[in-house]
Amino acid sequence: MPSREPRLVVSVHDVAPATADAAASWLADLDARGVPASLLVIPGEFAGGPGLADDPEFGRWLRALDAAGVHEVSLHGLTHTRQPGGAPWRQWANAVLARGAGEFSALNAVEAHTRLVAGLEIMGEAGLSVDGFTPPGWLASPGTRLALSRLGFTYWTSQTGVHDLHRGRTLRMPALSHRPGGAGERLGARVMTRAARALGGARRSFRIALHPADLERPGLRDAALHAVDVALRAGARPVTYRALVA
Repeated sequence: MPSREPRLVVSVHDVAPATADAAASWLADLDARGVPASLLVIPGEFAGGPGLADDPEFGRWLRALDAAGVHEVSLHGLTHTRQPGGAPWRQWANAVLARGAGEFSALNAVEAHTRLVAGLEIMGEAGLSVDGFTPPGWLASPGTRLALSRLGFTYWTSQTGVHDLHRGRTLRMPALSHRPGGAGERLGARVMTRAARALGGARRSFRIALHPADLERPGLRDAALHAVDVALRAGARPVTYRALVA
């Protein structure tokens, strides 16, 4: 997505009652830089904690953020857990790329519709409106994409782009993220920083994805925030997904 004024989208993933402290920590870092965030909310039970419907205080916090008009609240699956079925290659992608969290990677349209509606209902009962959807692991089956269109979502995201369902266009914006744990963690942090420099230098729009687990390793937090700073110094305008598509 070349632009005279490149865009930067920063998303905070896996936002749920069990990860509220991590989300608040990321927001503090972003607020200090004047960067709005797209908060990807998991409305069902997640990470051993309650769902959104069972934590009114967490719901109030999200409503206050949404009402302030700076940050965006969007949908990030229902439970962020793998569902059975799908072709062998989709099962492989789920296991390797999404680490078993690809909830929407292999669903047919009916299955996807059911889970999306359940998530929307929980969000609606909490007083939260949703425009967009980011599938866990960025993996969305053809059935999921069909269900998203039928349900009137404005956009959905993959790792390579932002898909505008109303205009039928795709905004090509790579997403940079960490993979905490394993031998490739340090290499991944260096790749994020170098990619941010390269994209910023070329005045390309791109995205940075932040996860709760990144905060457990200070080096990953520092690398992610450095990538944000690189984009800002290169003149990128920080926006939410909602603002980008609008």
